[in-house]
Amino acid sequence: MSIKKWRIQPFNQKAAALLAEERGLPRPVAALLLARGFCGDGREFPPAPVLSDPLLLPDMGRAVERIGRALDGFEKIAVYGDYDADGVTATAMLYSYLESCGGNAVYYIPEREGEGYGLNRGAVDALHGQGVKLIVTVDNGVSCADEIAYAAGLGIDTVVTDHHRPGPVLPPACAVVDPCRADCSAPFRDFAGVGVAFKLIQAMEGPEFGGESLLENYGDLAAIGTIGDVVPLTGENRTLVSAGLKFLPRTDRPGLRALIEQAGLEGRELSAEQVAYVLVPRINAAGRMESPGAAVRLLISEAPDEAGFLAGKICEDNDYRRKIENEILEKAEERLAGEPSLLYDRVLVVDGDDWHHGVIGIVAARLVERFGKPCVMISRSGGEARGSGRSVEGFSLFEAVFSCRDLLTRFGGHPMAAGLSMPAENIGAFRKRINAYAASLGGPMPAPALRIDCVLKPRELSLEIPRAMRLLEPFGTGNPEPLFGLADMTVDGVTPVGGGKHLRVAVHGDGCAVRCMKFRTTLEKFGYRPGDRVDLAVSLEAREYAGRESLSVVIREMRLSETDTDGLIEGRALYDRFRRGESLSAEQAARMVPERADFARIYRTLRDSGGYRGAPELLLPRIPAPRPGLEKLLTALDVFAERGLIRLRKAPDTYAARLVPQNGKTDLQKSETIRRLKQFAKAGEKDGMAAENV
Repeated sequence: MSIKKWRIQPFNQKAAALLAEERGLPRPVAALLLARGFCGDGREFPPAPVLSDPLLLPDMGRAVERIGRALDGFEKIAVYGDYDADGVTATAMLYSYLESCGGNAVYYIPEREGEGYGLNRGAVDALHGQGVKLIVTVDNGVSCADEIAYAAGLGIDTVVTDHHRPGPVLPPACAVVDPCRADCSAPFRDFAGVGVAFKLIQAMEGPEFGGESLLENYGDLAAIGTIGDVVPLTGENRTLVSAGLKFLPRTDRPGLRALIEQAGLEGRELSAEQVAYVLVPRINAAGRMESPGAAVRLLISEAPDEAGFLAGKICEDNDYRRKIENEILEKAEERLAGEPSLLYDRVLVVDGDDWHHGVIGIVAARLVERFGKPCVMISRSGGEARGSGRSVEGFSLFEAVFSCRDLLTRFGGHPMAAGLSMPAENIGAFRKRINAYAASLGGPMPAPALRIDCVLKPRELSLEIPRAMRLLEPFGTGNPEPLFGLADMTVDGVTPVGGGKHLRVAVHGDGCAVRCMKFRTTLEKFGYRPGDRVDLAVSLEAREYAGRESLSVVIREMRLSETDTDGLIEGRALYDRFRRGESLSAEQAARMVPERADFARIYRTLRDSGGYRGAPELLLPRIPAPRPGLEKLLTALDVFAERGLIRLRKAPDTYAARLVPQNGKTDLQKSETIRRLKQFAKAGEKDGMAAENV
């Protein structure tokens, strides 16, 4: 189980009270506005829509000139995109615009399987065969110098629009429009690929035709792509998404209307969260499971019948994607349960046969969330292996993968995600090498952080909070959905709902009773009991039922009150270090060895409870004081299992301990675990004595 550090955001209490009074806001919402910089520093809220001059982006003038010349000469233009939601929406946007200008335009999306990301020579040859004279890339191209030079040799010019970091030498294109260029002077640079494509259209139209009309025409696509690429929803991205969410419910694109209808969102005002979790996965599913060209056809379709068919097909692809994703996750969990030593690694590397390449990155992200460690999922097929990884804040997965480059045939990515391929025989060496790199950085892996925006008193809970929070929307990267803390609450009862898939949790504190929901958690995995004192991290939602709005309190995370989070993280890291076979200092070894009284208290707790099933850190407070640290508890459980006192099964994120009837006393000191720890302690003592004698 991932142990997170809870970080409560600081704010000025007096300033929040003053702002709340001035604007008639609930205190927590005023605190949110201050914490996120929307008020109190001279900025207005809500911020006025701003679209900066697109010609401030490097090479934008050159791009406009070359595309304009192609339109005037009726040259064949190919919009070359990518297979994710960002690339698909950018492709549909620019293709639609060029067609509206009377251009002779086509589009090309490479297949994930077989072609991969970016320009490739086979695609250039195919476009050359169609008579294309100009390629305009969207969401790719800045790293395709060789392919662009190859296209030039065939008489094809290229205009690059991209948002990825360029290398030291730019590709030999007519123009390279990329806000990540070192010479970029634009006031905002965190665009997704679709945002750069929008700026290109803005530049093509000129200042007299930009602004609100372009947002109305293309804001729907810009919002989906921007949200889908998980870029910060600040600055101009916030302008694009805010406008797009306003226009999406009444979009005039038949394909988007059909997709919204078949996704069950028809007739609703849409939030960024609904776009992220409902529309984006469906658009991505086409590229993951079938052909991304179907998603572009959907977005540019003018025929309602065709749009309805394509929307249905894409929804089917998404259902199939979820099925495959869950199957691979189940197989990954089986692998980790069958070989639990993998869980002690700093970087999880999980491999299997013929896992679908289009979804292993999603599964990696789910394992990162679950275990709080970077994860690389690798699929073997014949003698080849392809992987996709996700990371945690503070650990650059790209640098870690780069350190293993001699084992790889191909790799790429950024600090939080990476892709790679290698001969299948190198997987074992890759696992060792990437973990050795992580170890070389010193210290434990950075712990995931949970940001709490404001701690509430239970009596402050009201519908006014989520209603007022609408001022801060859209929520997303850089402006996450607020999380509120409820501290020192007591669990009153837990009731399974939704066929046992979800829980209704009743708590009370400060004289107030609160009913909460905990989604996607079974009673068996919950781990908390009536009477437990807990801290809750909750989101607040205004939900409509039978024509009336009511407050919904949703538990996102919870922990036992007065939890020593730093102690748990350090204890787990020390235990994992020992189980990986790494050396310990005498002090570290001594810290891990339970005292006789520790063994007795832990065993009695197991005996009195009839065993235990759950996260081991939740067993700690069940033990009478003085309680051992997590490292001692985990060691004691291993010792009990080695000496036959319990049967211990370590699932990926839970322990299951069942007592074994005994006929006599058992000498715990004969445990192999204790013997190894004492060897470290003795070695440390000898080293210390030798140092004193020098």
